[in-house]
Amino acid sequence: MAKTILFVDDSASMRQILKMAISAAGYEVTTADDGKQGLAKAEEQRYNLIISDVNMPNMNGIEMLKAIKAGRTNKFTPVVMLTTEAGDEMKQQGKAAGAKVWVVKPFKPDQLLVVIKKLIG
Repeated sequence: MAKTILFVDDSASMRQILKMAISAAGYEVTTADDGKQGLAKAEEQRYNLIISDVNMPNMNGIEMLKAIKAGRTNKFTPVVMLTTEAGDEMKQQGKAAGAKVWVVKPFKPDQLLVVIKKLIG
């Protein structure tokens, strides 16, 4: 059975590009367009990994991460923050909220696949 990944990003093109790259590597990918939708999906099903943008409408990635970690379904699921935010203060907020890895855009999909393989195989 394929490992499952929830990918949350408000950019439709980013969701499409990454879904294709990650799916081609053999993972099952579910997408969400903002933090609220991502949180709802994270409460419905357990995932092996969650990848999220930080800056999104309705609920940002840090708020979503805190809510996921406070819940039961994906409390122990590793989370990768994939964002344009490169500042140390934001990285610290992400780490405090429970993010395992911080990847700064722009990036190459292959770089992200290396991170995914290290976290969930």
